Amino acid sequence: MATIEEVRKLILKTIGSSSSSSSKKRSSSDDASSFKVKKLRKLVLLSLQTDEDDKGAKKTFKKAVQELEVEQRLTLGSDGAITLRKSEDDIKKNKKSKKKKKEKKVKREEDDDDDVEGNSHKRRKHNDDEKDETIQNEEEDDFIKNEEGGDGVDAENNTKKKKPCPGNPNGETRLFLGNLPFAVNDASLRDFLKPAITTHVKWITDSETGQFYGSAFIEVEGTKDGAIATTEKNGQSLLGRPIKINYAPAREGDVWPPRTAVVTGGKGQAGGSGVKAMSEKPENCVKLFVGNLSYEIDDDIIVKFFGNVDAEVKAARWLHHKDSGDFKGCGYVEFWNTEACEKGAVLNGKNLLGRPIRIDWTD
Repeated sequence: MATIEEVRKLILKTIGSSSSSSSKKRSSSDDASSFKVKKLRKLVLLSLQTDEDDKGAKKTFKKAVQELEVEQRLTLGSDGAITLRKSEDDIKKNKKSKKKKKEKKVKREEDDDDDVEGNSHKRRKHNDDEKDETIQNEEEDDFIKNEEGGDGVDAENNTKKKKPCPGNPNGETRLFLGNLPFAVNDASLRDFLKPAITTHVKWITDSETGQFYGSAFIEVEGTKDGAIATTEKNGQSLLGRPIKINYAPAREGDVWPPRTAVVTGGKGQAGGSGVKAMSEKPENCVKLFVGNLSYEIDDDIIVKFFGNVDAEVKAARWLHHKDSGDFKGCGYVEFWNTEACEKGAVLNGKNLLGRPIRIDWTD
Protein backbone atom coordinates (compact mmCIF):
# COMPACT_ATOMS: atom_id res chain seq x y z
CA MET A 1 0.00 0.00 0.00
CA ALA A 2 1.27 3.49 -0.89
CA THR A 3 2.35 5.95 1.80
CA ILE A 4 0.70 9.31 2.39
CA GLU A 5 3.81 11.05 1.02
CA GLU A 6 3.60 9.08 -2.23
CA VAL A 7 -0.09 9.93 -2.58
CA ARG A 8 0.59 13.62 -1.88
CA LYS A 9 3.19 13.80 -4.65
CA LEU A 10 0.92 11.98 -7.08
CA ILE A 11 -1.99 14.34 -6.34
CA LEU A 12 0.15 17.41 -7.04
CA LYS A 13 1.65 15.81 -10.14
CA THR A 14 -1.77 14.84 -11.56
CA ILE A 15 -3.28 18.28 -11.11
CA GLY A 16 -0.08 20.03 -12.23
CA SER A 17 0.31 18.04 -15.45
CA SER A 18 -3.33 18.67 -16.35
CA SER A 19 -2.81 22.39 -15.75
CA SER A 20 0.25 22.47 -18.01
CA SER A 21 -1.34 20.60 -20.94
CA SER A 22 -4.49 22.67 -20.95
CA SER A 23 -3.14 26.11 -20.01
CA LYS A 24 -3.80 27.52 -23.50
CA LYS A 25 -7.43 26.47 -23.39
CA ARG A 26 -8.19 27.63 -19.86
CA SER A 27 -8.61 31.13 -18.52
CA SER A 28 -5.66 33.02 -17.03
CA SER A 29 -7.13 33.04 -13.48
CA ASP A 30 -4.97 31.74 -10.63
CA ASP A 31 -7.29 28.81 -9.76
CA ALA A 32 -7.92 27.51 -13.26
CA SER A 33 -6.64 23.97 -12.48
CA SER A 34 -9.18 21.86 -10.59
CA PHE A 35 -10.52 18.31 -10.28
CA LYS A 36 -13.59 16.80 -8.71
CA VAL A 37 -12.58 14.73 -5.65
CA LYS A 38 -13.87 11.43 -7.05
CA LYS A 39 -12.24 11.92 -10.43
CA LEU A 40 -8.87 12.87 -8.91
CA ARG A 41 -9.02 9.94 -6.46
CA LYS A 42 -9.78 7.54 -9.31
CA LEU A 43 -6.80 8.79 -11.35
CA VAL A 44 -4.42 8.65 -8.38
CA LEU A 45 -5.45 5.14 -7.35
CA LEU A 46 -5.23 3.89 -10.93
CA SER A 47 -1.70 5.32 -11.14
CA LEU A 48 -0.87 3.40 -7.96
CA GLN A 49 -2.45 0.29 -9.47
CA THR A 50 -4.82 0.14 -6.49
CA ASP A 51 -8.48 -0.86 -6.52
CA GLU A 52 -10.53 2.34 -6.41
CA ASP A 53 -12.93 0.67 -3.97
CA ASP A 54 -10.10 -0.14 -1.52
CA LYS A 55 -11.17 1.53 1.77
CA GLY A 56 -7.60 1.83 3.07
CA ALA A 57 -6.49 3.56 -0.12
CA LYS A 58 -9.44 5.94 0.08
CA LYS A 59 -8.48 6.92 3.66
CA THR A 60 -4.86 7.54 2.64
CA PHE A 61 -6.03 9.74 -0.23
CA LYS A 62 -8.33 11.70 2.09
CA LYS A 63 -5.51 12.32 4.62
CA ALA A 64 -3.16 13.44 1.84
CA VAL A 65 -5.73 15.95 0.56
CA GLN A 66 -6.33 17.30 4.06
CA GLU A 67 -2.59 17.79 4.66
CA LEU A 68 -2.14 19.61 1.37
CA GLU A 69 -5.13 21.81 2.21
CA VAL A 70 -3.65 22.69 5.63
CA GLU A 71 -0.36 23.58 3.89
CA GLN A 72 -2.40 25.78 1.51
CA ARG A 73 -1.05 23.92 -1.53
CA LEU A 74 -4.58 23.18 -2.68
CA THR A 75 -8.14 24.11 -1.77
CA LEU A 76 -11.25 21.97 -1.44
CA GLY A 77 -14.37 23.79 -2.56
CA SER A 78 -17.92 23.30 -1.29
CA ASP A 79 -18.79 21.69 -4.63
CA GLY A 80 -16.16 19.00 -4.09
CA ALA A 81 -13.63 20.52 -6.51
CA ILE A 82 -9.93 20.34 -5.59
CA THR A 83 -7.97 23.32 -6.91
CA LEU A 84 -4.19 23.65 -7.04
CA ARG A 85 -3.06 26.94 -5.56
CA LYS A 86 -0.26 28.91 -7.16
CA SER A 87 2.57 30.18 -5.03
CA GLU A 88 3.48 33.85 -4.90
CA ASP A 89 6.62 33.05 -6.90
CA ASP A 90 4.52 31.41 -9.62
CA ILE A 91 2.23 34.42 -9.83
CA LYS A 92 5.23 36.77 -10.11
CA LYS A 93 6.79 34.59 -12.82
CA ASN A 94 3.51 34.56 -14.74
CA LYS A 95 3.26 38.34 -14.65
CA LYS A 96 6.90 38.71 -15.72
CA SER A 97 6.36 36.29 -18.63
CA LYS A 98 3.32 38.24 -19.84
CA LYS A 99 5.31 41.48 -19.67
CA LYS A 100 8.12 40.00 -21.79
CA LYS A 101 5.66 38.72 -24.39
CA LYS A 102 4.10 42.16 -24.64
CA GLU A 103 7.52 43.80 -25.10
CA LYS A 104 8.46 41.30 -27.86
CA LYS A 105 5.19 41.97 -29.69
CA VAL A 106 5.81 45.74 -29.64
CA LYS A 107 9.37 45.20 -30.92
CA ARG A 108 8.15 42.96 -33.79
CA GLU A 109 5.64 45.61 -34.85
CA GLU A 110 8.40 48.25 -34.87
CA ASP A 111 10.70 45.97 -36.92
CA ASP A 112 7.90 45.27 -39.42
CA ASP A 113 7.42 49.03 -39.91
CA ASP A 114 11.16 49.42 -40.57
CA ASP A 115 11.11 46.51 -43.08
CA VAL A 116 8.20 48.05 -45.00
CA GLU A 117 10.05 51.35 -45.32
CA GLY A 118 13.31 49.60 -46.35
CA ASN A 119 11.59 47.40 -48.96
CA SER A 120 9.87 50.44 -50.44
CA HIS A 121 13.28 52.09 -50.93
CA LYS A 122 14.69 48.92 -52.53
CA ARG A 123 11.77 48.67 -54.95
CA ARG A 124 12.27 52.29 -56.03
CA LYS A 125 15.97 51.63 -56.64
CA HIS A 126 15.22 48.40 -58.56
CA ASN A 127 12.75 50.23 -60.81
CA ASP A 128 15.36 52.91 -61.56
CA ASP A 129 17.91 50.22 -62.43
CA GLU A 130 15.45 48.51 -64.79
CA LYS A 131 14.98 51.75 -66.74
CA ASP A 132 18.75 51.83 -67.42
CA GLU A 133 18.87 48.22 -68.74
CA THR A 134 19.36 47.90 -72.52
CA ILE A 135 16.76 45.91 -74.47
CA GLN A 136 17.97 42.59 -75.92
CA ASN A 137 18.14 42.18 -79.72
CA GLU A 138 15.02 41.56 -81.87
CA GLU A 139 15.56 37.81 -81.73
CA GLU A 140 15.13 37.77 -77.96
CA ASP A 141 12.04 40.01 -78.12
CA ASP A 142 10.36 37.71 -80.66
CA PHE A 143 11.06 34.74 -78.42
CA ILE A 144 9.62 36.48 -75.37
CA LYS A 145 6.40 37.18 -77.26
CA ASN A 146 6.04 33.70 -78.74
CA GLU A 147 7.36 31.44 -76.02
CA GLU A 148 7.18 33.06 -72.59
CA GLY A 149 4.36 35.57 -72.52
CA GLY A 150 1.05 34.93 -70.78
CA ASP A 151 2.08 32.12 -68.47
CA GLY A 152 0.55 34.07 -65.60
CA VAL A 153 3.41 33.45 -63.18
CA ASP A 154 4.99 36.48 -61.59
CA ALA A 155 8.75 36.55 -62.23
CA GLU A 156 9.25 38.10 -58.81
CA ASN A 157 7.98 34.87 -57.27
CA ASN A 158 10.26 32.69 -59.40
CA THR A 159 13.57 34.60 -59.26
CA LYS A 160 15.40 35.39 -56.11
CA LYS A 161 17.51 38.57 -56.03
CA LYS A 162 21.03 37.59 -55.08
CA LYS A 163 23.97 39.52 -53.71
CA PRO A 164 25.81 41.65 -56.31
CA CYS A 165 29.51 41.00 -56.94
CA PRO A 166 32.32 42.46 -59.11
CA GLY A 167 31.29 42.10 -62.75
CA ASN A 168 27.65 41.57 -61.76
CA PRO A 169 26.49 44.77 -60.00
CA ASN A 170 22.78 43.89 -60.16
CA GLY A 171 23.15 40.32 -58.93
CA GLU A 172 21.64 38.68 -62.04
CA THR A 173 21.71 34.93 -62.69
CA ARG A 174 19.71 34.83 -65.95
CA LEU A 175 21.78 35.29 -69.13
CA PHE A 176 21.12 35.59 -72.87
CA LEU A 177 23.47 33.75 -75.27
CA GLY A 178 23.58 34.63 -78.96
CA ASN A 179 25.44 33.52 -82.12
CA LEU A 180 25.42 29.89 -80.94
CA PRO A 181 26.54 27.23 -83.47
CA PHE A 182 23.90 24.99 -84.99
CA ALA A 183 25.55 21.90 -83.49
CA VAL A 184 25.57 23.13 -79.89
CA ASN A 185 24.00 20.93 -77.26
CA ASP A 186 23.51 21.00 -73.51
CA ALA A 187 26.78 19.22 -72.67
CA SER A 188 28.99 21.30 -74.97
CA LEU A 189 27.45 24.55 -73.73
CA ARG A 190 27.92 23.66 -70.06
CA ASP A 191 31.55 22.66 -70.71
CA PHE A 192 32.18 25.92 -72.57
CA LEU A 193 30.87 28.04 -69.68
CA LYS A 194 32.93 26.30 -66.96
CA PRO A 195 34.01 27.18 -64.29
CA ALA A 196 30.63 28.98 -64.29
CA ILE A 197 27.94 26.48 -63.26
CA THR A 198 24.83 26.34 -65.46
CA THR A 199 21.62 25.05 -63.85
CA HIS A 200 19.03 25.59 -66.64
CA VAL A 201 19.15 25.99 -70.43
CA LYS A 202 16.26 27.22 -72.58
CA TRP A 203 16.98 27.01 -76.33
CA ILE A 204 15.25 29.65 -78.44
CA THR A 205 13.33 28.07 -81.32
CA ASP A 206 10.59 29.13 -83.68
CA SER A 207 7.22 28.44 -82.07
CA GLU A 208 5.75 27.03 -85.30
CA THR A 209 8.59 25.28 -87.14
CA GLY A 210 10.83 24.45 -84.18
CA GLN A 211 13.82 25.90 -86.04
CA PHE A 212 16.73 26.77 -83.73
CA TYR A 213 17.54 30.49 -83.74
CA GLY A 214 21.13 30.10 -82.55
CA SER A 215 20.45 31.62 -79.13
CA ALA A 216 19.36 30.62 -75.64
CA PHE A 217 18.57 31.78 -72.14
CA ILE A 218 20.44 30.16 -69.26
CA GLU A 219 20.28 30.28 -65.48
CA VAL A 220 23.57 30.06 -63.58
CA GLU A 221 24.01 28.88 -60.01
CA GLY A 222 25.10 32.20 -58.51
CA THR A 223 25.99 35.81 -59.25
CA LYS A 224 29.73 34.99 -59.46
CA ASP A 225 28.95 32.44 -62.19
CA GLY A 226 27.12 35.18 -64.08
CA ALA A 227 30.15 37.45 -63.79
CA ILE A 228 32.46 34.71 -65.11
CA ALA A 229 30.20 34.05 -68.10
CA THR A 230 29.80 37.71 -69.12
CA THR A 231 33.39 38.81 -68.53
CA GLU A 232 35.50 35.73 -69.32
CA LYS A 233 33.37 33.80 -71.80
CA ASN A 234 31.70 36.61 -73.74
CA GLY A 235 33.24 36.73 -77.23
CA GLN A 236 35.04 33.39 -76.83
CA SER A 237 34.73 30.77 -79.56
CA LEU A 238 32.42 27.75 -79.24
CA LEU A 239 32.57 25.27 -82.13
CA GLY A 240 34.11 27.98 -84.29
CA ARG A 241 31.71 30.84 -83.45
CA PRO A 242 32.27 33.80 -81.06
CA ILE A 243 29.49 33.69 -78.47
CA LYS A 244 27.59 36.78 -77.32
CA ILE A 245 26.64 36.75 -73.62
CA ASN A 246 24.56 39.42 -71.84
CA TYR A 247 22.63 39.69 -68.60
CA ALA A 248 18.90 39.16 -69.21
CA PRO A 249 16.82 39.70 -66.05
CA ALA A 250 13.43 37.98 -66.16
CA ARG A 251 10.50 40.20 -67.04
CA GLU A 252 7.15 40.35 -65.34
CA GLY A 253 5.11 37.31 -66.39
CA ASP A 254 8.15 35.16 -67.27
CA VAL A 255 8.31 31.62 -65.92
CA TRP A 256 11.92 31.51 -64.77
CA PRO A 257 13.85 29.41 -64.07
CA PRO A 258 12.17 26.70 -66.16
CA ARG A 259 10.60 23.69 -64.44
CA THR A 260 13.15 21.39 -66.17
CA ALA A 261 16.92 21.77 -66.56
CA VAL A 262 16.80 21.70 -70.39
CA VAL A 263 13.88 23.11 -72.41
CA THR A 264 13.22 22.26 -76.10
CA GLY A 265 15.04 19.54 -77.99
CA GLY A 266 15.74 15.92 -77.20
CA LYS A 267 18.73 14.62 -75.26
CA GLY A 268 19.98 18.12 -74.56
CA GLN A 269 20.05 19.25 -78.20
CA ALA A 270 19.14 22.79 -79.18
CA GLY A 271 16.89 22.34 -82.19
CA GLY A 272 13.65 20.39 -82.59
CA SER A 273 10.91 19.51 -80.16
CA GLY A 274 9.96 16.09 -78.84
CA VAL A 275 12.93 14.44 -80.59
CA LYS A 276 12.83 10.65 -80.44
CA ALA A 277 15.72 9.13 -78.50
CA MET A 278 18.36 7.37 -80.57
CA SER A 279 18.94 3.64 -80.23
CA GLU A 280 22.12 2.12 -78.85
CA LYS A 281 25.15 2.91 -81.00
CA PRO A 282 26.79 -0.10 -82.71
CA GLU A 283 30.53 -0.48 -82.23
CA ASN A 284 32.62 1.49 -84.78
CA CYS A 285 29.44 2.82 -86.38
CA VAL A 286 30.02 4.91 -89.56
CA LYS A 287 26.46 5.08 -90.93
CA LEU A 288 23.32 6.97 -89.91
CA PHE A 289 19.67 6.59 -90.82
CA VAL A 290 18.05 9.96 -91.67
CA GLY A 291 14.28 10.39 -91.82
CA ASN A 292 11.54 13.04 -92.16
CA LEU A 293 13.47 14.57 -95.06
CA SER A 294 12.12 17.15 -97.47
CA TYR A 295 11.46 15.98 -101.04
CA GLU A 296 13.87 18.67 -102.14
CA ILE A 297 16.83 16.94 -100.49
CA ASP A 298 19.86 16.01 -102.57
CA ASP A 299 23.48 14.97 -102.07
CA ASP A 300 24.89 18.50 -102.01
CA ILE A 301 22.41 19.68 -99.38
CA ILE A 302 23.02 16.73 -97.05
CA VAL A 303 26.82 17.12 -97.37
CA LYS A 304 26.58 20.82 -96.43
CA PHE A 305 24.19 20.01 -93.60
CA PHE A 306 26.59 17.59 -91.90
CA GLY A 307 29.50 19.83 -92.81
CA ASN A 308 28.14 22.33 -90.22
CA VAL A 309 29.51 20.03 -87.52
CA ASP A 310 32.64 18.94 -89.45
CA ALA A 311 31.14 15.53 -90.19
CA GLU A 312 32.50 14.65 -93.66
CA VAL A 313 30.07 12.54 -95.69
CA LYS A 314 31.39 9.62 -97.71
CA ALA A 315 28.13 8.66 -99.44
CA ALA A 316 24.35 9.09 -99.28
CA ARG A 317 21.69 6.57 -100.36
CA TRP A 318 18.03 7.64 -100.67
CA LEU A 319 15.17 5.16 -100.28
CA HIS A 320 12.35 4.94 -102.84
CA HIS A 321 9.11 2.95 -103.08
CA LYS A 322 9.68 -0.27 -105.04
CA ASP A 323 6.52 0.04 -107.13
CA SER A 324 6.09 3.77 -107.74
CA GLY A 325 9.70 4.86 -107.42
CA ASP A 326 8.61 7.79 -105.22
CA PHE A 327 11.05 9.07 -102.63
CA LYS A 328 10.22 7.79 -99.12
CA GLY A 329 11.63 10.84 -97.35
CA CYS A 330 14.48 8.92 -95.73
CA GLY A 331 17.84 7.38 -96.46
CA TYR A 332 21.30 6.41 -95.18
CA VAL A 333 24.36 8.61 -94.84
CA GLU A 334 27.83 7.05 -94.55
CA PHE A 335 30.85 8.81 -93.05
CA TRP A 336 34.57 8.24 -93.43
CA ASN A 337 35.06 7.29 -89.76
CA THR A 338 33.18 6.77 -86.51
CA GLU A 339 34.28 10.16 -85.13
CA ALA A 340 32.59 11.94 -88.04
CA CYS A 341 29.53 9.74 -87.56
CA GLU A 342 29.28 10.78 -83.89
CA LYS A 343 29.50 14.46 -84.87
CA GLY A 344 26.71 13.98 -87.40
CA ALA A 345 24.49 12.29 -84.78
CA VAL A 346 24.25 15.50 -82.72
CA LEU A 347 22.06 16.94 -85.50
CA ASN A 348 19.21 14.62 -84.55
CA GLY A 349 16.08 16.77 -84.45
CA LYS A 350 17.70 19.75 -86.18
CA ASN A 351 15.84 21.46 -89.01
CA LEU A 352 16.79 20.85 -92.62
CA LEU A 353 14.76 22.51 -95.37
CA GLY A 354 12.12 23.43 -92.79
CA ARG A 355 11.73 19.94 -91.30
CA PRO A 356 13.18 18.51 -88.05
CA ILE A 357 15.00 15.41 -89.28
CA ARG A 358 15.23 12.16 -87.38
CA ILE A 359 18.65 10.55 -87.07
CA ASP A 360 19.52 7.12 -85.69
CA TRP A 361 22.46 4.75 -85.65
CA THR A 362 22.52 1.91 -88.18
CA ASP A 363 24.90 -0.84 -89.32
